Amino acid sequence: MNEMKCECGHVNPHGTILCEACGKPTENEKTKTKLLDMTYEGSARRSQTYNKTIVDKIWNFFSSVKVGVWLIVITLIASSFGTIFPQEMYIPPTMAASEYYELEHGFFGKLYYTLGFHNLYSSWWYLLLVASIGISLVICSLDRVIPLYKALKNQRVTRHDSFLTRQRVFGKTTVESHDDEIAIVKEGLIKRGYNIREENGNILAEKGRFSRWGPYVNHIGLIIFLAAAILRSVPGMYLDEVLWIREGELLSIPGTDGQYYLENESFLLEVYDSESTDEVFNQAIERAGNGMLVSNYQTNAVLYERVGDIVHGAEPELRVVKEHPIRVNEPLKHDSFGIYQVDFKLNEFKTMSFNLLNKETNENFGTITVDLTKPDTLYDLGDGYSVQIVNYFPDFFLNEGEPGTRTRVPNNPAFVFRMITPDKPNGEISLVAIQQNLEPEGNNEYRMAFAGLETRNAAGLTVRVDHTLWIFGLGGTIFMIGVIQGMYWNHRRVWVKRNGNEVWLAAHTNKNWFGLKKDISKALEHSKISIPIDQTEEEKNSENDKT
Repeated sequence: MNEMKCECGHVNPHGTILCEACGKPTENEKTKTKLLDMTYEGSARRSQTYNKTIVDKIWNFFSSVKVGVWLIVITLIASSFGTIFPQEMYIPPTMAASEYYELEHGFFGKLYYTLGFHNLYSSWWYLLLVASIGISLVICSLDRVIPLYKALKNQRVTRHDSFLTRQRVFGKTTVESHDDEIAIVKEGLIKRGYNIREENGNILAEKGRFSRWGPYVNHIGLIIFLAAAILRSVPGMYLDEVLWIREGELLSIPGTDGQYYLENESFLLEVYDSESTDEVFNQAIERAGNGMLVSNYQTNAVLYERVGDIVHGAEPELRVVKEHPIRVNEPLKHDSFGIYQVDFKLNEFKTMSFNLLNKETNENFGTITVDLTKPDTLYDLGDGYSVQIVNYFPDFFLNEGEPGTRTRVPNNPAFVFRMITPDKPNGEISLVAIQQNLEPEGNNEYRMAFAGLETRNAAGLTVRVDHTLWIFGLGGTIFMIGVIQGMYWNHRRVWVKRNGNEVWLAAHTNKNWFGLKKDISKALEHSKISIPIDQTEEEKNSENDKT
């Protein structure tokens, strides 16, 4: 596109409204308003100049503030869908997510899972929305800050007459001595912190220009913040995973690639007792139930580290790193991860014992003990007697007459046993559950009788790894710097120009016109130059007088 040369000699980019040097309106300045639009110093913005290629159209789309606002609104609405039901990372790891959502929340839970809302914040389309906001912020900023910077950098001291007369604050005064009066104004403005530039006896007084970059500093902070949010979906950068570990268990810690293991030596639960606490709290404790309020629950844990390389199928060689009681707000921290106490479960079934009996004589042919987390398939009792587990339902329920399990946690264990004896080599089938003993093939000669139960406690822990926290902090800090920069300072400029036997004075600020006019009044106290008028207020007053 062709550039435009102003009568002052400055060459302006195509689309410029006000000459970057002298401020004279160009042929593109078609507004009929009396005052100039100084939002971006009348500079040529790419989005308002080019609209031919596909790159131009994409640039113009993302440079729109309206588009940016809509992207934020759509992202916020999308984020709200992720809060309707718990995200997959927060549901018990005891059953498939597809089963959990349908079981717990019915049709809407199934629909929620089908639409992918169970992992909404790591889904590709949600991350694309977040990235779109970042792209919009980058293009919006570049589209405005570059031409604004160039316009402020190229501005001359001596401005065109039409530029001065169309400023909101403007006045002209006939004086006898330009030099004396301008010198007084200059000294007054310097006292108020203005930087002075002179050219041919004219003055440009300016202060607070850095405040113009506040919004763009905000944008930089937000872009860094959004980048940190996207980085959370990168493996190894962020982890927030629930780990249920039972007493006596040794498990690999998620997110450590098998390098670290955690052992739950024991779980401790302490409750408030009205007899051992201060009288002030006795009434509250008794109202909740004596011995019902938990005062502390902790996992006495041992952290291990693998020694040597990983050999698949072989037991890992481990060394103790540290022992630590994990309590609420007292996590176990090591390397880049932390393990937090968040939940517990008391008296979870660990093992169940059964006797193989003759139903008629009640003779006992042996006892089997079933590990409810890893049951064996066959239990040999000797002398031709054995018990085979045909099917195992950890959380048993009947679904239209068919046995099933709600979860993989042994909340209500049930077994389909095949009882093999010398006289019944093909075995007899029996379904045994708590207080239930069903014989689907008719009357059996043998039965499995409940013989004992062993329980244990389980600790609910959260493993957290967050390498993005410092990026969030950096983005938030930069954002607040931008807020302070743009909120507590403002860009003020005062132009003083000799024009024949008159002195013209014009001024502009991006905000706080009262403060600007106060500065000018103080600077003109000892001079003969008249205080300029606020043309906006004067116009309002004249309209009020007419009405």
